[in-house]
Amino acid sequence: MALQTSADSPAPVRTVLQLVGGWISRLGRIWVEGEIAECARRGGTVFLTLRDPVAAVSVRVICTRATFGAAGPSLAEGARVVVHAKPDFNATRGSFALTATEIRPVGIGELLARLERLRRTLAAEGLFAPERKQRLPFLPRVIGLICGRDSAAQRDVQRIAERRWPAVRFRVEQTAVQGPYAAGEVIEALRKLDGAPDVDVIIIARGGGSVEDLLPFSDEALLRAVAACRTPVVSAIGHEQDVPLLDHVADVRAATPTDAARRVVPDVAEQLALVADLRDRARRCLAGRLDREWAWLEAVRSRPAIADPVREVERHQEQVTALAQRTRACMDTALTRAADDLAHTRARLLALSPASTLRRGYAIVTRASDGGVVRAAAEVTGGEELTVRFANDQLAVTAGEHRSGPATSRCR
Repeated sequence: MALQTSADSPAPVRTVLQLVGGWISRLGRIWVEGEIAECARRGGTVFLTLRDPVAAVSVRVICTRATFGAAGPSLAEGARVVVHAKPDFNATRGSFALTATEIRPVGIGELLARLERLRRTLAAEGLFAPERKQRLPFLPRVIGLICGRDSAAQRDVQRIAERRWPAVRFRVEQTAVQGPYAAGEVIEALRKLDGAPDVDVIIIARGGGSVEDLLPFSDEALLRAVAACRTPVVSAIGHEQDVPLLDHVADVRAATPTDAARRVVPDVAEQLALVADLRDRARRCLAGRLDREWAWLEAVRSRPAIADPVREVERHQEQVTALAQRTRACMDTALTRAADDLAHTRARLLALSPASTLRRGYAIVTRASDGGVVRAAAEVTGGEELTVRFANDQLAVTAGEHRSGPATSRCR
C-alpha cells in the first residue's frame, strides 16, 4: 500500500526506511552479473563492489569467506562473476547491499556462448546483412577516429593515412577501449562523430587483446548504435584473428588499424599514376581517331570527283552526248524502217485493190435496190435497176428481157 503523507502529517524517517526495506525484500533471491571492482576482507566477511560491465553503476556485495573461496582462486579485481544474492536494505544506516550465497566466475566458454547467442539474434534481425552496409567515400573530407588515449592504433592510422594522402584530416575521439566504461564512451563518441556534418567516415580502432579485453566491442548497445549510424563505419579491432561482433555490424571490416587506413584513404601516388595512365589512354584514343578521320579525308579528297570536279562533269556530258546521238540514230533507223514497211504495205494494198482490176477494163454490177453484187445474168430479172461501176465512174442501167442468150440491158 502507498504511504499516505502530507505536510501536516509527515512520515518519520524510520517508517520510510522500513517501507523501502519491505519493498526490496519482496524481490527475493536474484542472479546478478557484474565485474569485481573492489575486494576487501574483514574477518570472516568479504566485501565486494560489483560494477556493471556497461553502465557506470555499482552495488555493494557481502558474502562469507567460504562463499567467496568456493568460487575458486582466480577471483580478483576485474574478474566477471555471476552472483546469487538477496537484496537487503539496512533501515538503520539507510544503505543497500546484496547478500551473496553463491558466486560463479564467468569463464571464457560461457562468454563465447553468450556472444554466439547475441550474434544469432542480431543476424536474425538483419544487422549483418550485406545490403544494409554503406559504401566508403572515395576521398573523405574528415575521418572520424575513435581510439584509446595515446594508443598505437591512433598513431598507425594517422601515419599510414598521411603517408597515402598528406592532406587528410582527422577528428579524433579518445575513449576507453577496454573495461566497464569502454562501450558507453565509444557510443558517446560515435554519436558525436555521426552528428558532425563534415565527417564522411568513422574508424573504430584498437590494438589486439584477450577475449575479455575486446568484450566492449561485442556489446549489444554499441552494435545497435553502429547499425543506426548514417555515416559509414569501419571496424579495426585487434589483429586478423580477433573478430568481435562489431566486425559483422560495421560497414567495412579491416584486419588491423593499418589496414583500415589503407581502405579509407586512397594512395595519392597510385591515383596520380592512374590519372597519368588514363590521360595517356585518352591521348592515344584521340590520336587514333584523328588519324583515321584524316586518312578518310585524304581518301575522299583523292577521288576524281573531288580532285577535278570539272573533268567529272565533262565526262558525264560526253556520256549524255553519246547517248543522245545513239538515240537519234536509233530513231532515224526505226523511222526509215517504218516508212519502208508502210510503202511495201501500200503497194500490196494497191495490187490487191479492186480498183486496179477495174482499171484493166473490168466493171462491177450491183443492184440499185440493195447494193448487192450481180455475179450472173440469171440473178437479174427484167426491168431491174442495176448500177455498173467502172474504175473512175459508174452507170445506171435497166435489165432487159431474158433471151435464149445472155441477158441484155439498156441504159437510161
